[in-house]
Amino acid sequence: MVGWIWVVGIGGSVEGWVMEIRKYGEQVPFTTKDGSTIRSLLDVSNAPVEKQSLAEATLVAGAATERHYHKASEEFYYVLEGCGLMEIDGEEREVGAGDAILIPAGAWHQITAAEAMRFLCCCAPAYAHEDTFFA
Repeated sequence: MVGWIWVVGIGGSVEGWVMEIRKYGEQVPFTTKDGSTIRSLLDVSNAPVEKQSLAEATLVAGAATERHYHKASEEFYYVLEGCGLMEIDGEEREVGAGDAILIPAGAWHQITAAEAMRFLCCCAPAYAHEDTFFA
């Protein structure tokens, strides 16, 4: 971790701020409630994050997340590798590397890997198991 103090000179106030960097290889993957394998890159488990989370998800070919929704969190997926089928509230579309997907809070969703997939997941507010709901 690299750090410094950011000084704000307005009215003599000083705010402390430390740059937070997390190394990919130091983040241990785990399986989420929806069945995907996740590596938290920046979230409340490993950094002083308050309003969002960033994770890498992987699915093997033929696997799918369990259909679910997040009551509070809006979510973005950004597909890095592979391709599959994204379903949001009953609408299905093929997705692949380079595609960015918006999943509104409260929207039922599921992603199915036609081939092995690796994608980034960003949630705001930050991902929480307690905010993941299933049928």
